[in-house]
Amino acid sequence: MRTRCPTGCGCDVIDLDEFAAAVGTEGPVTIRGAGSRGGAVPGVRTVHAPTGIDWIQADEMTVCCGAGTPVDELAAALAEVGQRTVLPVGGTVGGALAVGVSSVRRLGDGPVRDALLQARYVSAAGEVVKAGGPTVKNVSGFDLCRLLVGSHGTLGFLGDMIVRTRPLPLASQWFTTLADDPYPLFCALYRPASVLWDGHRVWVLLDGHPRDVERTAAQHRFVACEAPVVPIDHRTVVAPSAVAATLASLPEDSALAEVGIGAIHLRSGAMVATTSTAPEVAAVQRRVKALFDPAGRLNPGVVLAGAPTT
Repeated sequence: MRTRCPTGCGCDVIDLDEFAAAVGTEGPVTIRGAGSRGGAVPGVRTVHAPTGIDWIQADEMTVCCGAGTPVDELAAALAEVGQRTVLPVGGTVGGALAVGVSSVRRLGDGPVRDALLQARYVSAAGEVVKAGGPTVKNVSGFDLCRLLVGSHGTLGFLGDMIVRTRPLPLASQWFTTLADDPYPLFCALYRPASVLWDGHRVWVLLDGHPRDVERTAAQHRFVACEAPVVPIDHRTVVAPSAVAATLASLPEDSALAEVGIGAIHLRSGAMVATTSTAPEVAAVQRRVKALFDPAGRLNPGVVLAGAPTT
């Protein structure tokens, strides 16, 4: 791993020729990372994206790595320079971006799609295509990076990427308190990293200077705690204003909601009525897929969910 790209400009260093050759130009093909976010399409020829961290530019707050790089490995390397990404833990970097689902820190970090500055991906024609740029000011034309995030590898297979980083907070602590209505507390807090609610109890993640975190916790009589266990069986997204009504319709202690975001994490057995993809949205998805992959080679059979990525 280089701590900077050789010229200091964020240029491409990882060789994607072998990856592109593996994808090829004919026949169905699927991509597999760690398998933690759905994995490869069964019964289809499988390829693997390059791994490894190519360079870290701490002063520019960017990092370049292969799509197959484990997120936890990237987090450990960035921690050495006092930085982090907004990618959810576990799996690979490419998998996290291809799925496009943010972590429970979405409230403070913003959507995961904003983390991707530049991507080089292999198209259905077996060609390496570059989208975006190492800095926002150098980007022109269509914003393909945002299109690739959440596309589940149906438009192209991510090979390597340049991702934004953030400083590690001086202090980061989860707190909890009882609340049948989380919104007065939510409105009173200044830029919390995360606010979770199960209908009766609130968990709040505070980042910042230790004295500020302590002052806020004392003001609201928070109790320090470990990070809550977030259900991973199922996740749905509703309008933030509909969170309270949705939790009220579910069995007690069956869900954990991200206040201010609308993401609801459901435990086994809990079901939420979801709205199917609108016909006009599905039509746009099919048109985009046809433009990027007319033969339907890439991750065949994968259908994008109707719920928005967050």
